[in-house]
Amino acid sequence: MGGVSHLPGEFLDALAGLRTAARRSEIRLEEIPAPSRLAPFAVALGAEVFEATPVVPPPLHGPARTLLVPPEPQELATGRFILLYDPEGSEVWNGRFRIVTYIRAQLEPDMGNDALLGSVAWTWLVEALDNHGARHHSTGGTATRILSESYGTLEDRPDTIDIELRASWTPETSDVQRHLEAWSEMVCTFAGLPPLPAGVAHLPHRRS
Repeated sequence: MGGVSHLPGEFLDALAGLRTAARRSEIRLEEIPAPSRLAPFAVALGAEVFEATPVVPPPLHGPARTLLVPPEPQELATGRFILLYDPEGSEVWNGRFRIVTYIRAQLEPDMGNDALLGSVAWTWLVEALDNHGARHHSTGGTATRILSESYGTLEDRPDTIDIELRASWTPETSDVQRHLEAWSEMVCTFAGLPPLPAGVAHLPHRRS
């Protein structure tokens, strides 16, 4: 979100809301290149959620102190949040703003055959937006289960099951802070991080 002097005021208001959005400490957000052909103005954020690494205190002395290297934190989920803006409005979006998102997380292998998995992911998106008061309309998306199997020299690798959610919706106003907060919380839920708000459906735990 670099130079902003040339940006429309309504889009600047939206950017200000993104900057002030609250999020859990486990999620890392950073600005990434935004698509240039989808709208006259756009901003994109990338998200990563990593497993917390337990801190093991090293010995106070001796050669073992230099050998204790903490393990790399394991990635639990990734995502992208893209805010599009067309000051002329879009008949496709039914508004001037459009939010496009993507989330992917790895699950336990035996969860991949759960026929309700996609429904749970979609329900959580809708409920997250509603619970955060992120008013929206014209919502659409797809939930996909991805099975990865390895063969040949890679046959020792375990099979993996990923859940992938792609969705978009039109915010009713330029106040998109609540939308980013809802989405950030949803990325953490995909990663299997507790706790969850009471009454909100959750995805099965990812594979360890």
